[in-house]
Amino acid sequence: MNLTMTNEHIVLCVIRYSRSVQTYNTITLFIHLVAPFFVNLFSALFIIFGTARRRSTAKNNKKSFRELAVSQIREHKQLLISHFILLVLALPRLIISLVSGCVDPSENPWLYLCGYFISFTPPMLVFAVFVLPSELYRKTFLNAVTRWLRQIHQ
Repeated sequence: MNLTMTNEHIVLCVIRYSRSVQTYNTITLFIHLVAPFFVNLFSALFIIFGTARRRSTAKNNKKSFRELAVSQIREHKQLLISHFILLVLALPRLIISLVSGCVDPSENPWLYLCGYFISFTPPMLVFAVFVLPSELYRKTFLNAVTRWLRQIHQ
């Protein structure tokens, strides 16, 4: 009885497109991943500093603009934290999309499998990104869980 083992090596290559198509792809990636970050960040900063400016110009307010801005940043920190977390989660996808070349997935299959699942992390972490940093959302969530647990144990 003669057993023969063969080991297949599959090499995956990224297709090389023309320079104009690569430029279009790069621009599209940045528009879809980086542009929303900046729009949301500037919107959050506009809300925070706009509210602080309005409150500092109020006649009955004795706090300075700086004190009000710091208190608004503390109050709305989830608006800033969530955008940075989403940007960090999108960076691996952006890097993987921009790097081209041939790869042999049989050498490090876990690396490529993890690279595939990275694209699913932002939607899966919506709860951690938006609910946990916000005191209001977190408190509402804990109240809902507490009510639900009471209903189960009754």
